[in-house]
Amino acid sequence: MKKVALLLIVLLGVAHFATLSRCEDDVAEEKEDTDEEDSDDEEEDDEDDTEVKEENGVLILNDNNYETFIDGKDTVLVEFYAPWCGHCKQFAPEYEKIAQTLKENDPPIPVAKVDATIASELAGRFEVSGYPTIKILKNGEAVDYDGERTEKAIVDRVKEVSQPDWKPPPEATLVLTKDNFDETVNNADIILVEFYAPWCGHCKRLAPEYEKAAKELSKRSPPIPLAKVDATIESEIATRFEVTGYPTIKIFRKGKMFDYNGPREQHGIVDYMGEQAGPPSKQVQAVKQVQELLKDGDDAVIVGVFSSEQDAGYEVYIEACNALREDFTFRHTFSSEVAKLLKASPGQVVIVQPEKFHSKYEPASHTLALKDSTLVSEVQEFFKKHVTPLVGHRKPSNDAKRYTKRPLVVVYYGVDFSFDYRKATQFWRSKVLEVAKDFPEYMFAIGDEEDYAEELKSLGLSESGEEVNVGILADGGKKFAMEPEEFDADVLRDFVMAFKKGKITPIIKSQPVPKSNKGPVKVVVGKTFDDIVMDTQKDVLIEFYAPWCGHCKKLEPDFLALGKKYKGEKNIVIAKMDATANDVPNDSYKVEGFPTIYLAPSNSKQSPIKFEGGDRTVEGFSKFLEKHATKLSQQRDEL
Repeated sequence: MKKVALLLIVLLGVAHFATLSRCEDDVAEEKEDTDEEDSDDEEEDDEDDTEVKEENGVLILNDNNYETFIDGKDTVLVEFYAPWCGHCKQFAPEYEKIAQTLKENDPPIPVAKVDATIASELAGRFEVSGYPTIKILKNGEAVDYDGERTEKAIVDRVKEVSQPDWKPPPEATLVLTKDNFDETVNNADIILVEFYAPWCGHCKRLAPEYEKAAKELSKRSPPIPLAKVDATIESEIATRFEVTGYPTIKIFRKGKMFDYNGPREQHGIVDYMGEQAGPPSKQVQAVKQVQELLKDGDDAVIVGVFSSEQDAGYEVYIEACNALREDFTFRHTFSSEVAKLLKASPGQVVIVQPEKFHSKYEPASHTLALKDSTLVSEVQEFFKKHVTPLVGHRKPSNDAKRYTKRPLVVVYYGVDFSFDYRKATQFWRSKVLEVAKDFPEYMFAIGDEEDYAEELKSLGLSESGEEVNVGILADGGKKFAMEPEEFDADVLRDFVMAFKKGKITPIIKSQPVPKSNKGPVKVVVGKTFDDIVMDTQKDVLIEFYAPWCGHCKKLEPDFLALGKKYKGEKNIVIAKMDATANDVPNDSYKVEGFPTIYLAPSNSKQSPIKFEGGDRTVEGFSKFLEKHATKLSQQRDEL
């Protein structure tokens, strides 16, 4: 019996082992089958990526199938979209109708769409910056569609472009060269000129907006022309007008150049140029207009007084106004009543401060007599000298136009000129006036502590506990803070006098000074900026970066390699500075984006050369250094 039981156990064991073996074989076979299926799927996916699929009559294009599909086709309608875009979703049913209608056309016209969030190469090539973007491709060349997003409008436009004899309309933007530049700008009452480089990304983004603006402004009466100059070809023109970056945009009036400070998109350009085409000075006819400006205004009232437009000084005045129309509001009058109010005679320009800025320490008004011999520059200097009162109100809206002179003494508190708070505001301002009158070489202003909360923080005064705080913004971006103390005129006077005698240390936001700084790329912080960057014995190429900036991270390996390349050049320094954690204590090194790169030549530290080329590689930087460096060894073979 025991033998039988033992035999059964052995037989069961063999059967179990056979089953396990069979299961493992099945799993292996299934795995092989699955692998084959996965491989087949991958092959199908690869095929699918280049195959042009269709969805509700609309063809689906991507980076891999676009070239093959578009080759040889006369006309194709393409929509660039983003899956999350609400406008795209709303447009989708209309686009499918368009596809069906154009499919029935004779001959049929393909209608396609591109997911621009995936097909980034195509989206970049066609400069897609918003969704949906619609393009009509004529023999592979893109024609922008800016009309209504309706079936009828789009179908009509596509059919028009598909005609065999259709040609794109000529550009509304004029192309200027050395052969026609002077004649064109000298004869134009006003013209906008863009200096560009074909490789410049910013120029490429501006191009469609600039052309749309040119079309719209060409329909004005009179038209306002827009033009462009390829500065890489017309280098002589670019040099004449000191073009150092791209795009550079200038306004010309009868050949005289003025800065363009307007927007860089179609509607902004159109509105800005519409304003620029108008007269720079507005006529004042009634005494009441001037009285209201003096009673409630925030800025100096500038009025040219004339008997008629034929006055000798009128033309000089208007020309002077044109150059400064961005920064000042100009007025003129032919009214004897207005002249009487201003205590002026024909042929004079008067500057009067609003009533709230009047004080016993300064004249009620300033007057300049215009003669045949008066220079435009003299008139402009007169404007600039007298436009700010002895102690004005500095605000974010007027900061860049009125308070750029340094040193600037700023007194911060709750500045409010409304009826309820005017008395308190003027109380503190009167204390500042007592001191300002004795320091004519400095500019003084009051500023609201809320408007300048960040500035107070950078001065270390945001938690001072005092009702009134004081800072001095000096040359080279240096800042000085008055120790928190109960404010009065004597305290302010002592602080300004100490600053004048050089007894105050500037406030500089800075990371700790690196203990070791022997790497190929020197680390600069706020406290070491002057020692490293402003060293007159060395050429310093410095990158201002932000830790979160993707472009900066991408640049890092090349910049490190550049540092290693010049490690042996004792008078060439490759450096970097985290501009988010450190003050840049020099106004000549403006950081308006990341990365910003400057070369500080040994012999010209206050005039650094900005690197604006598109080639941010070791080779690109090397060429830049070879061109501009003053301390480069002549025997460097690799250059």
